[in-house]
Amino acid sequence: MAYAQILKQGVAFSRPAAFERNLGLITLPEQEKLANSLVVIAGCGGVGGLHAHTFARLGIGRFRIADSDKFSLPNINRQIGATINTIGKNKAEVTAEMIRSINPDASVEIFETNISHENAQRFVNGANVVIDGVDFFALAARRHLFAAAWQARIPALTAAPLGFSATLHVFAKDGMSFDEYFDLRDDQEPFDQIVRFFVGLAPSCLHLAYMDLSSVDIKSGRGPSSILGSQMAASLAGGETIKILLERGPLLLAPNYLQVDCYRQLLRKRRLRGGNRNWIQRLKRAMLTKRLRSLGLDQTLKKNSADMTRASTHFGKQ
Repeated sequence: MAYAQILKQGVAFSRPAAFERNLGLITLPEQEKLANSLVVIAGCGGVGGLHAHTFARLGIGRFRIADSDKFSLPNINRQIGATINTIGKNKAEVTAEMIRSINPDASVEIFETNISHENAQRFVNGANVVIDGVDFFALAARRHLFAAAWQARIPALTAAPLGFSATLHVFAKDGMSFDEYFDLRDDQEPFDQIVRFFVGLAPSCLHLAYMDLSSVDIKSGRGPSSILGSQMAASLAGGETIKILLERGPLLLAPNYLQVDCYRQLLRKRRLRGGNRNWIQRLKRAMLTKRLRSLGLDQTLKKNSADMTRASTHFGKQ
């Protein structure tokens, strides 16, 4: 809703009043700093939309968001922008409207193309923080996003919803880069990259005790997901973003990671020496590879490599 429409309804927006309850947690000068901070979010689906919602209510005032996808009925279970009224609407446009409905003073720029090698630098340009909300299987787009942020020396984080849990990784100066931590290279097969990403996201594997991997469909990009994990991911990202923007450090820099599982009521906060090159991680990769191959997922990925290439620049299904 535009500010003019709000005034017509007799509601005068006041930023100090809207975020007054943040006081005691965030000082007035810090609130002003948040209002002038630019956060860029790639993807406005499961986690991306909730990231935007969380940041808007924290009082962050400048956004650049991207998602070419439209809401569909299967998004209802976890994506905050997905309602019966938004089915068929562009996710980025719905998310921008949501941000402005929370804070009419907020600046929201919609990036109209998908992330690629050619435009990733432009997408992150000038940002204070880069947030990953890219589809789980879209590793090419994700690698471009983190590479651009790393080159521009902008802190970038991924908070992944995995079942009823969420993980957090931060990639910035004095830590490992995204590709270094996950041990990713251009010459690797897409299936191998997916396995490395999956194992590196949650070295403690708290969610695997109850997750049925046979329900994963690489062709469609479908995987088991829940609003519980998505909301937790947004909260973890929000807390670390506050520390980054307000310089409250220290940060959870890779190879450190965090996973919180609200179903099993477990938390793991550890340092994974060497990232995915760690010998224990190599063993986990071998075990997961065997498991996924037994389900035929490696062949599915190979058969749909052309589709995956297109999906690698597709946002927002997490």
